[in-house]
Amino acid sequence: IINNYVDGTHGGARDKASPSGLHFRDSKRKVDYVLAYHYRRRLARHAPGAASPEPTRGSASVALVSNGGTGKGRAEPPQQQQDNGQRALWDWPGLPGLEVVELSPLDALEEEKRLQREEYERNLLEAGLEIEKDPENKSQGLSFVRIHAPWQVLSREAEFLKIKMPTKKMYEITEEKGILKTLNEIWGKLTEPLQPQVPQQENTKMKSLSYPFSREKMYLYNIKDKDTFFDNATRSRIVREILKRTSTKARNSMGIGTLIANNVYDAAYPLHDGEYEGQNDDMNERKLLYQEWARYGVFYKFQPIDLIRKYFGEKIGLYFAWLGLYTEFLIPSSVVGIIVFLYGCITIESDIPSKEMCDQRNAFTMCPLCDKFCDYWNLSSACATARASHLFDNPATVFFSIFMALWATMFLEQWKRLQMRLSYFWDLTGLEEEEEHPRPEYETKLLQKKLKNKNITTENSNENEKEKLTWSDRMPGYAANFGLILFMIMLAFSAVFGVIVYRITTAAALSFSTNETTRSNVRVTVTATAVIINLVVVLILDEIYGAVAKWLTEIEIPKTEKTFEERLILKAFLLKFVNSYASIFYVAFFKGRFVGRPGRYVYVFESYRMEECAPGGCLMELCVQLSIIMLGKQLIQNNLFEIGIPKLKKLFRKLKDERTELKEMDTNQSKDPQQWDLDYILEPFTGLTPEYMEMIIQFGFVTLFVASFPLAPLFALLNNIIEVRLDAKKFVTELRRPDTVREKDIGIWYNILSCIGKLSVIINAFVIAVTSDFIPRLMYQYAYSQNGTMHGFINHTLSYFNVSQLKAGTQPENSVFAQEVSFCRFKDYREPPWSPHQYEFSKRYWAVLSARLAFVILFQNLVMFLSVLVDWMIPDIPKDISEQIKKEKTVLVDFFLKEEHEKLKLIESFIARDKGKRRSGTKSKRTRAASFSQGHRSPKGSFTSFSSQHTVV
Repeated sequence: IINNYVDGTHGGARDKASPSGLHFRDSKRKVDYVLAYHYRRRLARHAPGAASPEPTRGSASVALVSNGGTGKGRAEPPQQQQDNGQRALWDWPGLPGLEVVELSPLDALEEEKRLQREEYERNLLEAGLEIEKDPENKSQGLSFVRIHAPWQVLSREAEFLKIKMPTKKMYEITEEKGILKTLNEIWGKLTEPLQPQVPQQENTKMKSLSYPFSREKMYLYNIKDKDTFFDNATRSRIVREILKRTSTKARNSMGIGTLIANNVYDAAYPLHDGEYEGQNDDMNERKLLYQEWARYGVFYKFQPIDLIRKYFGEKIGLYFAWLGLYTEFLIPSSVVGIIVFLYGCITIESDIPSKEMCDQRNAFTMCPLCDKFCDYWNLSSACATARASHLFDNPATVFFSIFMALWATMFLEQWKRLQMRLSYFWDLTGLEEEEEHPRPEYETKLLQKKLKNKNITTENSNENEKEKLTWSDRMPGYAANFGLILFMIMLAFSAVFGVIVYRITTAAALSFSTNETTRSNVRVTVTATAVIINLVVVLILDEIYGAVAKWLTEIEIPKTEKTFEERLILKAFLLKFVNSYASIFYVAFFKGRFVGRPGRYVYVFESYRMEECAPGGCLMELCVQLSIIMLGKQLIQNNLFEIGIPKLKKLFRKLKDERTELKEMDTNQSKDPQQWDLDYILEPFTGLTPEYMEMIIQFGFVTLFVASFPLAPLFALLNNIIEVRLDAKKFVTELRRPDTVREKDIGIWYNILSCIGKLSVIINAFVIAVTSDFIPRLMYQYAYSQNGTMHGFINHTLSYFNVSQLKAGTQPENSVFAQEVSFCRFKDYREPPWSPHQYEFSKRYWAVLSARLAFVILFQNLVMFLSVLVDWMIPDIPKDISEQIKKEKTVLVDFFLKEEHEKLKLIESFIARDKGKRRSGTKSKRTRAASFSQGHRSPKGSFTSFSSQHTVV
C-alpha cells in the first residue's frame, strides 16, 4: 500500500496530490476507482506518574494505543510478564509508551471495520491492483482509498470479461444507395446546425473490426499506448468487477457490496473526468457533455449518443437514445393532436346538438340535481359545458385514436431498429449475459440458513457452495408481497372513493348555500378542488409506493441485481399505474353509471345521492382530470422533485462533512479539494428505474386516454424537451459517475411499453363507445332521425319523469317552477310515465348498448390488425445493418485465416531455415572429422569447423 503517511509526517499529503486530482501523487498512474469511508480513532491516554505505563488487564476487547511513540521499522511482538499474579504487563520493544485499554462496544465495532478494510485492501493488492491511501491523522474524519489497475490486471480481466476491443483491421461500411442516400444527404445538410459540436470519427465510412480481447492475440489490436488503450469507463468497469468478487473472511463477506451494506465503506465510485465548468482551458469529456448536451441552452440540438455511451456506458446510452426517439415521435402526434383540437374549435359553431342545448327556446326543464334544496333548471344553462365538450368529443377523435394506436406500434418497431443499429455500432451483437455476483442480502440470508442447519464444516464445504435459498425460504416474503400489494391497491381505490365522497358531500353542502353565485358554480368548484386533492394524494402515494415496492422486493431476497431490478420494476409499475390511473378510470367508465333515476336514486350514507356526469357528458370532466394529473405529475414530481431533492441531499451531505471537519481543523490541509472529494459530495447513482418509470407513466397518459385529450402528446413533448436536458444535467453535474454496464436492450421496459400499447387500443375503444356520445349520435343520425340530420338529438336522449312521483321530502323547496312543472327531463333511455312499462329501459337503450359493444369489437380488431400489419411491414433489423453484420462475420473469418496463414508461413520459413542450418552443420562436422584424421594438418580448417558449429548453435 502506497500510503500518504510517510515517515510519520502528516503535513503535505494533499499538497503533494496530483494537480488534476485524477492520478496518484506520482502524476502518472490513473485513479480508476475510489473507496470512501469514515474512521474514528480513540484518543491516546497516558498512565499518570509513570514513564512506561502499566495497564491493567482488560476483560475481553483490548487494543494497543500509541501515546506518541514514533518508532520506525517493524516492531517485534510483545512479551508478557507476570507481576505477582495481579497484572499483565506488556513490553513492546521499539515502541515505548504503549498501553492496553479496554474497548467500548463502539470502539470494538470501529476496530472490526478497520481490520476488515485492511484485509480487503490486502486482498486487492494480491489481485494485482495498486492502492494509495489518505492518512488518518485526525480523531475522526473521512478518508479515501484510491485504486489503480496496471496493464497486467487490465489485460487479464479484459480477457476474462470478453471485452470487445477494436483490432487493426478496418472494413468499409456499405452505404445506402438510390433515393434513400439522397434523402439522407439532404437531411444531413438541413440538420447540420442541430448537430452537437463533439469529436466525430474521421472516416465514417470505415469501421474497426472488434474482437474479444485476448492476451495470446495481442498482435491483432492497435495498441499504441497501454495507458490509453482501455478508456476510463472500461478501466473502472474492470476494477468494479474485481471489487465485487474480492472477499474477506470477516463475516464471510463477498465483495464491495457487502462491505458497503455493513458500513465498512461508505461509498465506491469511479471518478468523473474533471470539472464540468471552470476557468481552465483543459477540455475533457465531462465538460464537453455539459457544454453540448447538459444545458438548457442547447435544447434544440441532437444528443451526442456515442459520447454519452462512451462516458456513461451502454445501459445509460440506450436510455437516452430511447428517450430521444420517444421525444422525436411525439412531434408528429402533437401536430395531429393540435389539428384534431382545431377541428373541434372550427366545427363548434356548426354542431347541431350544441346549438340545440344552447337554444333557450328549447325549454328542456331538467330534474333537480339534489334533494330538497335544488330547483328544477333549464338545460340551456349548461351551454358552456356542451360547447367545451365538443372540442374533445367529435368524429376526429376516433381517427386520432386509431392514429395513436398505430403510432405506438410504429414507435416500438422503430425503437427495435434503432436498438439493433446501436448494438452493431457499439459492438453489442452477440453479447452474452455475464454471470452476476449474488447480492449481499442474499449471501447474508444464505449464511444464516447454513448456520441454522449447522452445515459449516470443512468436510461438506462443497455441498455448502451448491446450497441455495428455496421457495420455502422465500415463502414469508412472497406472502407479505401478496398481502401488502393487495392492501396498497385497495388503498389507492380508497383514496379515489374518499375523493368521490368529498365531491358528493361538498356539492350537497354548497347547494344549501343562500348565495346564488355559489350555488350556480357548484359543479365547477367541486370538480376543480377534487382534482387538486386527487393530484396531491397521487403524488404522496407515489412516493410511498416507490419505497414500499423496494422494501417488498428486498424481503423477497432476489439472488442477483438484475433479478432484483426486474421484480422492483414490476411491483413499482403495478402500484404506480393503479395510483395514477384509478381516478381517471372511475371518471371514464363508472361515474354517472350507477346514479339511478328520479324517484329511485342511489344514495351514499343514506342521504347523499351518487354524483352524475355533466349535461354534456363525462368526457369533458375526464379531459380535465387527465390534464391536471398529467401536468401536475410532470411539473411537480418529474421536474421540481428531480431538481430539488438531489440538491437538498447534496447540501445536507456537504454540511454534515463540514461539521465533522470543523470539530478538528487540519491546518496543513490544502483548501483545494481533489476530484474524489468533489465526487463524494455528489448524489450516488441509484439506477435508471425512476427515469424510465416517469416516462412509461407519461406514455400511458399519451396513449391510454388520448381519445379524451388530444393535446396530451403536445404537453408530453414540451415536458420531454426539458426532461432530456434535466436528466442530462443531473447525470453530468449532480450524480457520481455511474459504473458502466453493457446492455444490448432496455430489458423489461420494452415488454411494459408493448403491453401499454395493446391496452391503449381496448381502453380507447371503450372511451369512444361508452364515455363519449359518438355512438348515440351515430345511431340517431342513421337509425332514428327522420331527415338523416342531428336535429332533435337532445330531445331523443332525454327521458320524461312525472314530478308528482318524487319521494316525499325530496321535492324542491320554494321552486320558481313549482306551478308550471308537471314533467321534468333526465338523460337516459327510459320509457315515459304514460308507458305501461314506465321508467324501464327502452328499446333505444338496448340498441345503443349493442352498437357500443359492436363498435368496441370492430375498433379493437381493426386497430389490432393494422398494428400487426405495420409490425410485419417494418423489419426489426434494418437491411443495411443485417448485411453489415454478415459482412463483419465474413471479414472476421478472413482476417483470422489470413493471420493464421501468415503465422503458418512464418513457421514454415523457420523450419526451412532450421533444416538448412542443420545441413550446413552436418557438412561442417564431416569436414572437421576429415581434418582430425589427417593429424590436424589444417589448423585453420579446424578453426573454421568449430566456428561453423558455433554458428549453427
